[in-house]
Amino acid sequence: QVQLVESGGGLVQAGGSLRLSCAASGIIFRLNAMAWYRQVPGKQRELVAIITNDGNTKYADSVKGRFTISRDNAKNMVYLQMNSLKPEDTAVYYCNLVIGPPWLGRPSGSWGQGTQVIVSP
Repeated sequence: QVQLVESGGGLVQAGGSLRLSCAASGIIFRLNAMAWYRQVPGKQRELVAIITNDGNTKYADSVKGRFTISRDNAKNMVYLQMNSLKPEDTAVYYCNLVIGPPWLGRPSGSWGQGTQVIVSP
């Protein structure tokens, strides 16, 4: 069973940076594409960034050039470096493995607790 534990969120001023981490277990991590998603209350969960098992990446237009996704297959970890944060980046951030074709970004049905990011103006 997939287990996902996100951490690293917090309160930051606009223009600041945060680095999110996600520990994954219960899967053969190195074989899976991984992704970060975010959700604001009352809205649908949004795909933020994808990284394939061999390190190729793709980003939502809203974060391109500001966020960087990376992974460490030896540690079963995936990261999201967030720079130049904006108030509209405020959300709960989740990681997940990607099911099926990587660029579709379809998440598994298992979710962690997420990590809250709040960006003040």
